[in-house]
Amino acid sequence: MTTSARLFLAGAVSVAALLAADNATISGKIVFKGAKPVMRPLTMDATPACAKQHAKPMLSEEAVIAADGSLKNVFIYVKAGLPAKTWPVTAQAVTVDQVGCVYNPHVIGVMAGQDVKFTNNDPTSHNVHPLPKINNEWNQSQAPKGEPIVRKFNKPEIGLLVKCNLHPWMRVYVNVVENPFHAVSAADGTFTISGLPAGDYKLAAWHERFGTQEIKVKVPAGGKGTANINFK
Repeated sequence: MTTSARLFLAGAVSVAALLAADNATISGKIVFKGAKPVMRPLTMDATPACAKQHAKPMLSEEAVIAADGSLKNVFIYVKAGLPAKTWPVTAQAVTVDQVGCVYNPHVIGVMAGQDVKFTNNDPTSHNVHPLPKINNEWNQSQAPKGEPIVRKFNKPEIGLLVKCNLHPWMRVYVNVVENPFHAVSAADGTFTISGLPAGDYKLAAWHERFGTQEIKVKVPAGGKGTANINFK
């Protein structure tokens, strides 16, 4: 092998190692243990424009638990263990839609300073009203099928409630963190956080009703860590 070929191969190996170092993942499943709470129906009768969009009553999303205990709408994020650096703010906005007088999705995660876009696909007005403890409070009306409202939350805050004053059952929880390593559990309880550097991490999992659980996970370079978390 020539000297130039050896240098090229060494460079390729170095680049591959760097890419692998920041390409680890953490995956897992969130499960609720114990007697499942009953999902209560949302009362929309006072607002016919909302009620008539549903063939049957909508159920509250405060505790969405499958038959096998899989728990939806848990926000999972890396709480500790990342390198001490400032992570670039994700450029793409996270969209929260209002359709059928329900916020969709019910739980989101964003970086501090990242755009959150609230859209209204309903034939009725809404108003978007965050109730933060750390960020600034605001309250903005939105016409039926009106222009999107795009806002930022500039400070980290977990479980920031956003509601509609016109339709009190409408709630979405915005979770604001300083890094891009976060996820929300799906209907089957699963989640994946990707693009991580190798390291020893502490993950926090937050649920609006069941509180917070923490777990430590070791992730090798380019490898996979597992974090299965139980709520009860």
